[in-house]
Amino acid sequence: MANKFFLYKYEEGDTVTMKKAHPCGSKDWLIMRVGAEVKLRCTGCGHDVVLPRPSLEKSTVAVKKKDE
Repeated sequence: MANKFFLYKYEEGDTVTMKKAHPCGSKDWLIMRVGAEVKLRCTGCGHDVVLPRPSLEKSTVAVKKKDE
């Protein structure tokens, strides 16, 4: 993946706000695992999904660090 950069620094425990809401109504997702694919858990209903990193980058509005 040469010449590829990422806008956000994702870390486990951070909360990501997405552009579109999950069917349960929540837009916030907890990051469970980070790598080429990122595992997320919906903060509203607990549903788990795995997204490729470029797809997550495109859908992300904000990242809240676990310390905040």
